[in-house]
Amino acid sequence: MELEENQVQSRWEDYVDWRNRPAVKGRHGGMLAASFVLVVEVMENLAYLANASNLVLYLSEYMHLSPSKSANNVTNFMGTAFLLALLGGFLSDAFSTTYHIYLISAVVEFLGLIILTIQARSSSLKPPPCKGAGLDVPCEEVHGGKAAMLFLGLYLVALGVGGIKGSLPSHGAEQFDESTPQGRKQRSTFFNYFVFCLSCGALIAVTLVVWIEDNKGWEWGFGISTLSILLSIPVFLAGSALYRNKIPSGSPLTTILKVLVAALVNTCIKKTPSNAIANMGTPSSPTTTAGREVEEDSKAKESTETPASSFKFLNRAAETDPAHAALECSVQQVEDVKVVLKILRIFACTIMLNCCLAQLSTFSVQQAATMNTKLGSLKVPPASLPIFPVVFIMILAPIYDHFIIPFARRVTKSEMGVTHLQRIGIGLVLSILAMAVAALVEVKRKRVATSSGLLDSAEPLPITFFWIALQYLFLGSADLFTLAGLLEFFFTEAPSSMRSLATSLSWASLAMGYYLSTVIVSIVNDVTGSSKHRPWLSGSNINHYHLERFYWLMCVLSALNFLHYLFWASKYKYRSIILNN
Repeated sequence: MELEENQVQSRWEDYVDWRNRPAVKGRHGGMLAASFVLVVEVMENLAYLANASNLVLYLSEYMHLSPSKSANNVTNFMGTAFLLALLGGFLSDAFSTTYHIYLISAVVEFLGLIILTIQARSSSLKPPPCKGAGLDVPCEEVHGGKAAMLFLGLYLVALGVGGIKGSLPSHGAEQFDESTPQGRKQRSTFFNYFVFCLSCGALIAVTLVVWIEDNKGWEWGFGISTLSILLSIPVFLAGSALYRNKIPSGSPLTTILKVLVAALVNTCIKKTPSNAIANMGTPSSPTTTAGREVEEDSKAKESTETPASSFKFLNRAAETDPAHAALECSVQQVEDVKVVLKILRIFACTIMLNCCLAQLSTFSVQQAATMNTKLGSLKVPPASLPIFPVVFIMILAPIYDHFIIPFARRVTKSEMGVTHLQRIGIGLVLSILAMAVAALVEVKRKRVATSSGLLDSAEPLPITFFWIALQYLFLGSADLFTLAGLLEFFFTEAPSSMRSLATSLSWASLAMGYYLSTVIVSIVNDVTGSSKHRPWLSGSNINHYHLERFYWLMCVLSALNFLHYLFWASKYKYRSIILNN
């Protein structure tokens, strides 16, 4: 019992309050502190998605970029924002606290939105309007200083969003004491409600703000986003007295690089492993100093894996007689890098899921545009279809946390109920089902188009767009299970010095999924196109696409990816097994 208390105390010594004083148990952290983060996430995601979800329209209609250029710029903007989450996570681990990185990132995003708002409001900062329809002369595309202003604003927003995504989830998760079952359960609840709050912001963005942008003007849309991110700063600051902030422990990338280089160099010069390496995780030899023995023994207790059970080539990095003094690595550093390599396997298996999610903002919207989108006298814009998965996530997240997880805990007699990897696996299975449903719905839609004689017509088909909502619901469920599961898995399993960077992998997976979608579509068109056959996904009329074949292909690729995931998930051993067992 005394050892456990000492370990808990050492964890609290790694945290400070907002004035850089030691955090105090009972005064700092907890669900109340994390609740400020949840409110901020609603405002932050509203500010980001209000523009990202409708940005292609702004670029094409007001900046006069071609449809292809507009789509590519939106993809680049969103992908860059999510990839920059890695930078935000890295800075949070290496140089500053998540508290300060969030504040800096929010200010950067605010400045970017100010620039975009000013440009949207001033006609002199935009290209001149088109002189009229039917003219052969194309509209003047934004260029020069006006284009520079546009992209400066956009990528300042992307930089700010990346910093926020890389720091805010980790900051909220840091508020819970993982040495107690109650703290771990509250942290799991936090991640569920983090996705819930993210969806709340998205719901407001894709309904109210998008409507304002379309009907009142883009300066109002950008203005609302600017006000939202500005107000998030005092809300975040209001919880300052309650936060506990993890002290940065140096660059995690330096540690990873040093271990990999040391292992390679020591292997190349054919060093013989010392007894300390052959018996990693056991008490060191009598010649080891007392201080180092206590330190390594204490750190070794943090991992539940046998150090020599995997990635044995890395053990060379911890030899007592390295090739160079700068390459000297501790046993714990080697084990930390092993954990990172293991979670990267899981990360790679989630990219395909996000590739499926990318279809929600591309082909699914185009399908819906050909269908009957009326609800009574109300006509629903196809671009508002994301409201289906968003609302479903908002309904499912509380049900999952308050009913499904407690039931699973009673059945499995375990603290987690549903493990992180099981939860991610459920999301991957749902993505497979979503692609199968999407293929079947497309078959039905084309049959209706053929039977009604509207295959070559622009008239709406006599079939309701609610059929498309089915794939949205499946993918929305997959997103809830996988995103929340990934955030918690990466934060929990990563070494404490790398948690923000590891959590940022969840957003990087989303970015890579969007990029992979573009690559797959290009490959499919290149492979299926010939002098006799039109490519599956080309042309101006989606009714002539072989979209159902593409969805079946995505279904098969997702199934193969799931088998790949099962292989690595079944071999994974949690390093953060319950301390009190």
